[in-house]
Amino acid sequence: MSTDSMKKRAAEAALEYLENHTILGVGTGSTANYFIDNLARIKHRLDGAVSSSEATTRRLKSVGITVLNPNTAGHLPLYVDSADETNQQLHLIKGGGGALTQEKILAATSDLFVCIADRSKLVEILGTFPLPVEVIPMAHSHVRRELLKRGGQPTLRKNVITDNGNLILDVYNMQILEPTKLEAELNNIAGIVTVGLFALRPADVLLLGTASGVRTIRHF
Repeated sequence: MSTDSMKKRAAEAALEYLENHTILGVGTGSTANYFIDNLARIKHRLDGAVSSSEATTRRLKSVGITVLNPNTAGHLPLYVDSADETNQQLHLIKGGGGALTQEKILAATSDLFVCIADRSKLVEILGTFPLPVEVIPMAHSHVRRELLKRGGQPTLRKNVITDNGNLILDVYNMQILEPTKLEAELNNIAGIVTVGLFALRPADVLLLGTASGVRTIRHF
C-alpha cells in the first residue's frame, strides 16, 4: 500500500472524533489536506474551522467550510493535524510545511489534539527529520550559534518566509532524547518564535495509517 493511501486512512479515521455543530482546528500539510477533503462531505455538521495557515484557509474555503478568526472562536474542542515525526509518547516534530507557530497555538487552545500520520512517521527517537525553528530575521545569526552549541546543524530554509514574516532554520543531526527538556530550553533562546517540537503539549491521540488499517495510540 502506498504512503498516500495510508495517509488517507488516518485522515478518514479522524472524522470519528467530530461532534455535531462544533468548531475545530485544522493543521497544514498533505495529510491534513486529505482530512479537509473528507470534511467536505460532512461540512453541514460544522459551525466552522480555525486554520493553521494561509494554505489551509484557502483549501477549507474551496470546499465551502467557514474559516473563523482564532481570537473570536475561543477554545477548540478538537484540533486535527499531521506530524513529520512522532514517538510512542506522542511527542511530535512539526513544521515541515512552515506553519509551526500557528499549529502550536491551535494545539495549545484545544481540548483534544488528534494527530494523523502514516506509519513511517513513528520513530523510537525524534530527530531524523530536521527540527524546524521559526526565527525573527534579525536574530538569525544568534539563534544559529546557539543551536550549534547544542550539537545541531542549523540550515536556513531557502526562499521561505512564514505567514508571520519570519525565517525557518531546519536543525539537522539532533538526537532528541529528552523532548520536553529540549523544547523548554529552546523556547528561552532570544529570537526564537517557535520550535517545531510538540512535547510540552503532545498529541492526545495518534491515528497511524498502516497497510492493515489504522492503529490508534493514546497519550496517558
